[in-house]
Amino acid sequence: MGTDYKTASWSEYRYYPNKGAAVLFIVLFALATGFHVYKMFRTRTWFFIAFVIGGCFEWIGYIGRVINSTQSPNWTLGPYIIQSLLLLLAPALFAASMYMMLGRIILLVDGDSHSIIKRRFLTKIFVSGDVTCFLLQGAGGGIQSTGKTNPSNVKLGEDVILGGLLVQVIVFALFIVTGIIFHLRLSKMPTAASQSMPWRSHMYVLYATNTLIMIRSVFRVIEYAMGNNGYLLRNEVFLYVFDAVLMLAVMLVYIWKYPSEIAELLHKKRRGGEEAGQVMMEDLGEPHRLETPRKER
Repeated sequence: MGTDYKTASWSEYRYYPNKGAAVLFIVLFALATGFHVYKMFRTRTWFFIAFVIGGCFEWIGYIGRVINSTQSPNWTLGPYIIQSLLLLLAPALFAASMYMMLGRIILLVDGDSHSIIKRRFLTKIFVSGDVTCFLLQGAGGGIQSTGKTNPSNVKLGEDVILGGLLVQVIVFALFIVTGIIFHLRLSKMPTAASQSMPWRSHMYVLYATNTLIMIRSVFRVIEYAMGNNGYLLRNEVFLYVFDAVLMLAVMLVYIWKYPSEIAELLHKKRRGGEEAGQVMMEDLGEPHRLETPRKER
């Protein structure tokens, strides 16, 4: 095949994928995901299910890169599509759990009046935006993968993915603004419930992880705007620095500050006979009885 992959109008890779780097991140993401699975079931923090699925997308995606690394430069399409789509989509799943987390913080502090988007709509709006991004990026990846047989689909696929990424950046930026405004308003006019809950520490964790995901999303926008033969897609190191490392950092931040405390506080509020007894599971679109988290030993 020679150097055709460097000069073709479209190619799965513009470099030989590094097997060692991919294996390293398979191990790291699998370990981080395993911890989150353990914590989620132990504390019954069910709103982090999407986050766990995102972690699975990450390590499975890098398996696709390992498979392709053994085929260079005669890459097969299946593993390429797996790694391309799953690594693109994983952050949207991380974000979905963050949307639900903010909604539960608002519930715990009785802070609905401080949010520019009412709690009962907050998760629905942002998760709907996430689903739109998810579908656009998935469709774009599928279209782009046919580039070898139909070169005209290359640009179309890139444009669809870019559109999905732009929607993701806009939705996530709105979410960040919503969180900041809520934080500022609650700081100025604390509610009675906010006095007994360490809500600020969870908001700071949201800001940290939001920043990481936003940096990664902006990188992906620039990457796809430059095209399949652009500088960023010609150099594998950028994928690891601005995607793999940042998304692993998101998972590690939540290992350090796992939101099981939020689930526990919601349970206590339910036992007190307040609103949390019938927590609206916005992601399911219907009321759902909150399970009792198991206490940490």
